[in-house]
Amino acid sequence: MSPSPMPGGSSSAIHGTAAQRSRFTYRHLSQLASYQTTNPLRVIAHIDLDAFYAQCEMVRLGVPEDKPLAVQQWYAMQGLIAINYPAREAGIGRHCNVTEAKKLCPSLIAQHVATWREGDDKWAYRDDAAANIAKDKVSLDPYRLQSRKILSLIKETLPPGLQRVEKASIDEVYLDLSAQVHSTLIERFPELASPPPYDDSTEALPLPPTSALDWQADALVDLDEEGESADPDWDDVAILVGSEVVREIRQRIRRDLGYTCSAGIANNKLLSKLGSAFKKPNRQTVIRNRAVAMFLGDFRITKMRNLGGKLGEQVVSIFGTDAVKNLLDVPLEQMKQKLGDETGLWVYNTVRGIDTSEVNSRTQIKSMLSAKSFRPFIQTSEQAFKWLKIFAADIYARLVEEGVLENKRRPRTITLHHRHSSQTHSRQAPIPLGQKLSQEILFNLAVELLRQIMAHGSVWPCANLSLSVGGFEDGIKGNMGISSFLVKGEDAEALRYTTPEPRRGSTEPDQTSRKRRADDGGIKRFFSKRSFTDDSRAWESGDRDRSGSPIQVGDEHSCCRDPWQSVLENHGVGLSSTSLVCSRCNCCFATSQDLQSHEDWHMAKDLQDKERGTPAFAERTVAPRTLNPKERSAGSSRRGRGGKAERGQSKLKFA
Repeated sequence: MSPSPMPGGSSSAIHGTAAQRSRFTYRHLSQLASYQTTNPLRVIAHIDLDAFYAQCEMVRLGVPEDKPLAVQQWYAMQGLIAINYPAREAGIGRHCNVTEAKKLCPSLIAQHVATWREGDDKWAYRDDAAANIAKDKVSLDPYRLQSRKILSLIKETLPPGLQRVEKASIDEVYLDLSAQVHSTLIERFPELASPPPYDDSTEALPLPPTSALDWQADALVDLDEEGESADPDWDDVAILVGSEVVREIRQRIRRDLGYTCSAGIANNKLLSKLGSAFKKPNRQTVIRNRAVAMFLGDFRITKMRNLGGKLGEQVVSIFGTDAVKNLLDVPLEQMKQKLGDETGLWVYNTVRGIDTSEVNSRTQIKSMLSAKSFRPFIQTSEQAFKWLKIFAADIYARLVEEGVLENKRRPRTITLHHRHSSQTHSRQAPIPLGQKLSQEILFNLAVELLRQIMAHGSVWPCANLSLSVGGFEDGIKGNMGISSFLVKGEDAEALRYTTPEPRRGSTEPDQTSRKRRADDGGIKRFFSKRSFTDDSRAWESGDRDRSGSPIQVGDEHSCCRDPWQSVLENHGVGLSSTSLVCSRCNCCFATSQDLQSHEDWHMAKDLQDKERGTPAFAERTVAPRTLNPKERSAGSSRRGRGGKAERGQSKLKFA
């Protein structure tokens, strides 16, 4: 952009006359620091790694950048899941299998992804992986490791306290650079830090300098002649600063890790994502506010974020076009009438490049999944247990990378999904606290969940198994309060499936009776009560099946007898005929950890009973006064049924 003289002969609008003002105000400038999503000066970047899986293999193998390479995975007839740009130039696409790809490009390097195999402690690259679809499980861990390195480098590059980073997927990330841009603008133009006259935040900013803006190698979206001849405003300067930040990040990723990436810089997430794909590979595209209409004019609506599925098809079907420029002629009221108020407004804004969605600072994973679809289907529990061992090893290896050994983060729940025919069954359980998490613990929990599913009915042949952990929380430090002994919500429901059976010959009432008494207001009041779904097994004698018949309490959880014990012992599951017995209630347990958790429950209940016998707050004598009839009536109604005080009423005295 060429410099243009300013009226009055001044070289900079910062020092210009009062009549020369910006379209933006001091309020707009201050809102940058608080990441205000409707701010027209907002700067959002989207960074997308170029053919990420292929690049990971090229870096790992030392393949030159001009050599064609594709990443192979066995499903879909030796399908290709990533293709680098030299291979794409040869006409290879994801629809090709390995055989077809090598016909198009004989020099193609086809690298199979790493896999897990039974007995492995870690994933590995294998020459025979493609021929062992029935024995191996795909591992994307090498790519996850590189993704973490890239994310860590991005955060190191950004200044502390001015970071808002959202990991959108394994190979893409959003950055809200607004606060950093605000800080840079104040540093470069100190005059902007001065409060406006009379502290009026609606006062317009002075115009920025008219010197040319140096976009370096950025791909600027073209404007018409009139648009390019206009003087820059602060939105242009802000997005220029953002492009400098993104350029530095991309250069560091290339220099330190060897990966190229593309980027888009714009006012919102919608435009920045479209921009990152505009000039791939290894380029960054800047979409200035004045260029949005020109940029979106040639797009098809089905290529825009959240419009590639059924909603996009619906819009095309209703309005008879997929061109954004044609949809600009549709009035808002017609959009609302055809699509509904909320959806119509959203589509109306989207085709105009308006997006106020927030960049969420979530960079830590929320769950981990290990899964396998079986071709052919597996037919026995022996086969299932082998895969559960692989799943447990896979998840545990990733948990170690997340810092579970250092007690940085650990999951709270484990879930197993099983698909038989067209039915999917799921079971969930809490992961025990108070003991060091291990691969064996995950495997034992997975086996227990599978046993529950097997007890539910027919489960073979099995088309898919998946094991996942979730509910991650930071490691517990320091002393734990009584609340740590109480289980609530989904964890409480999951525990219902693993309640041990009384020792044989014991005169102690069964678990159902003890549970019924506990439900009268004891420690069970801390547990959530939720109705069972059709995919959950009820273990209470009072529950009924779909026909209304009572469901009897099952004995599949007995630690003293186990129909699958010999099968499980072959897989290293720690079941023992020697049970540990609680000295207070004669319940038996398979492990010392389970017994310790049970004794902690007794301790928590004792503390609760003690608390109930002693007022929580010191009571003080209050001189009685006569209540009028209205007050007596109100007091009676507050006390509830039978005039009994509600919880906490008798302990809180008000003068």
